[in-house]
Amino acid sequence: LGQGLLSIAGWRAIFASFLMLALITLVWFALRQPETLPKEKRVPFSLNRITGTLLIILGNRSAIGYTVTAGLVFGFFLGYLNSSQQIFQDGYGLGTEFPYYFAFLALSIGGASLCNARFVVLCTMQYLSKRALVSITILSAGFFLYALLRDGLPPLWTLMAYLFATFFATGILFGNLNAMAMESLGNIAGIGAGVVGSLSTFISLIAGTAIGQSYNGTVLPLTAGFFLLSVAALAAMRWAEN
Repeated sequence: LGQGLLSIAGWRAIFASFLMLALITLVWFALRQPETLPKEKRVPFSLNRITGTLLIILGNRSAIGYTVTAGLVFGFFLGYLNSSQQIFQDGYGLGTEFPYYFAFLALSIGGASLCNARFVVLCTMQYLSKRALVSITILSAGFFLYALLRDGLPPLWTLMAYLFATFFATGILFGNLNAMAMESLGNIAGIGAGVVGSLSTFISLIAGTAIGQSYNGTVLPLTAGFFLLSVAALAAMRWAEN
């Protein structure tokens, strides 16, 4: 959709579409989404209440552990977003065909989200997430060694296969990590969602930028980043569960 809009109306239309969708969402929620919390359970905003709630969240091992895990996972995906154009266009010379390869890989995440809706009924979120992270770790370690043997630029089809499998596992994680972080914050879900979202985004920006800035004309920084961050994410998940 983005590539089609870009080819028809130029890059400015993408930002205009963001504004239009945001306005539509705002109007829709204002008119159609009622307040779900009963009046007798609503509490007024105050700095002391917000500060107290924030301290409760920061002291919640499970919530913080899974938030860090989510930040690390989104960090290596953000690293891919930072590096992908250089890798595909400069490293593999795809030129204007890059958006099609990018879109193909995005299908893996979308497919994983659909599959996760079925898997999570049969298995726990923790079970799925841990195995997804282990899969990413093993795949990334193996592909990093393979890429080393191919001077940092293995055949394109092998890179696509690796990324497709890795992004499928990443899609499983996207569907579960935020829910796991929020699971123990039911009574303070509003501020909890803000803390989980902002902290995980902050972590991902640092990690993703580091991967993107490490690009050296090969896929080695990307695959190394995937491996190191997935190992760190496994450690954070283990800490959250203990």
